[in-house]
Amino acid sequence: MSDLHLETHPAYNFKFKQTAPYLALLGDIGHVADDGLLTFLEKQIKRYWAVFFVLGNHEPSGLTFDATKARLRAFQERIEKLRSQSTIGRFIFLDQTRYDISDSLTILGCTLFSHIPPEQEAAVASRLTDFKHITHWHVHNHNAAHRSDLNWLNAQVAEIAEKEPHRRVVVFTHHSPCTDDRAVEPRHRRSEVSSGFVTDLRNELCWTSPVVRTWAFGHTHFNFVFTDDRGLTVISNQKGYSMIPEDTFDADRVYSVGD
Repeated sequence: MSDLHLETHPAYNFKFKQTAPYLALLGDIGHVADDGLLTFLEKQIKRYWAVFFVLGNHEPSGLTFDATKARLRAFQERIEKLRSQSTIGRFIFLDQTRYDISDSLTILGCTLFSHIPPEQEAAVASRLTDFKHITHWHVHNHNAAHRSDLNWLNAQVAEIAEKEPHRRVVVFTHHSPCTDDRAVEPRHRRSEVSSGFVTDLRNELCWTSPVVRTWAFGHTHFNFVFTDDRGLTVISNQKGYSMIPEDTFDADRVYSVGD
């Protein structure tokens, strides 16, 4: 699930049933500067074998991107120390991170900021709050982060396809890699700020490789699940803002991505 936006009101006491052993939180869960977010995450870690966490564009609000990552890494280290003394689950910060669930199933995760082309730069910079709320964050940082994540994903998928072709790869990102009509809300298909949300990766190895079997993301506040002609399943399960809840969001939904 993603885009819980628990920073609104705030609502870090958000509750939902535990319906699977693993929980994937794919960004815009809350503000990392808020202690309430870390408290929320620790509660989930006590309920799941592992919590996968992807950084969204709202988590860094009021901080630099580096400071946001540093706080999450410190939290991850604290949880690992607690694991030596208790039976709590694992916190896995997906920041260009590979995590092997089994000998045949791999998670690849990163934020995957979108690519903003010159023709949309002015509109995106003025209308997306990222460039106001993230300290020292500009379009060139955004695009550089996109290139870094995309290069990493392609390299990881290439290596797995060559050396471990038996593996099934699941990709978790915050931003959307897909312009398929089934993945885009109709009223936003011709938006002048679309590049702030989605980048068409249809020609990239991380999208086309047969080892990649599932891709889940957030950010767009549009929910769906479909499987394309190649067998790639694409998933979005986003709550949205508390004052404008996404009525297709299902906090109890379980997705099977195993063998």
